[in-house]
Amino acid sequence: MSSDIAIACRGAGKAFQLYMKRNDQLMQALFGWAKTFYRQHWVLKDVTFEVKKGECVGIIGRNGAGKTTLLQLLCGITRPTRGEIEVNGRIAPILALGAGFDGSLTGRENAIIGGAILGLSRKSIMAKLDAIADFAEIGMFFDQPMKLYSSGMVARLAFAICAHVDADILIVDEALSVGDEAFAKKCEEFIEGFSKRGTILVVSHGLDYLKTLCNRVVWIDNGQVREVGAPSVVIPNYIATVRKDDEDEVAIDAA
Repeated sequence: MSSDIAIACRGAGKAFQLYMKRNDQLMQALFGWAKTFYRQHWVLKDVTFEVKKGECVGIIGRNGAGKTTLLQLLCGITRPTRGEIEVNGRIAPILALGAGFDGSLTGRENAIIGGAILGLSRKSIMAKLDAIADFAEIGMFFDQPMKLYSSGMVARLAFAICAHVDADILIVDEALSVGDEAFAKKCEEFIEGFSKRGTILVVSHGLDYLKTLCNRVVWIDNGQVREVGAPSVVIPNYIATVRKDDEDEVAIDAA
């Protein structure tokens, strides 16, 4: 991969196995060598694009288009069924904020574990704990079990950890849709600051926000790349298509 490329996605596809009958999964385990007891559901098909270092790229598309699955592939959470994914740099993934936390452990303990998972040494994590606590703004709850946290507090801590791992690439999936308005603003300001020194890939339905933040936009439609280009071009095309599809659905329902 070229040294100026942060992310390369080449012909990537992801399929999940769908079992239609109750015992099909067991039958597949026992007799899969002779017969297939599932059908493949392709969530992503032949996805190809690159993100250069220092770029901020938005991912848009309807719900269920495959955006979150794409981010999971890029973060290494799941592997592509076909094709290649290459990443050059440390990733801070802000996906499903709070996923993976242990409710029986304190926020501080989860921050230490989370930092280690994201590649920090214990010494580095310990040095950043005060900054993580300050960013999260959860006060005394930082040293309380996370099972006592509200969803907003979980989101605050999750974002705070990712904001302090010295990442090269920030991958964000609708992180600004959780938490209160003040915290969302704080996250937005962090992302804007990060865009000046790192690479960002962000999924958001906030199209005006993407127009302001991003250099390019990738439109995912039904698991495939439909268009890649400047936000000023791709986003209006996306909006027009969504409106037309919605109008067609209304016309069909009325018929």
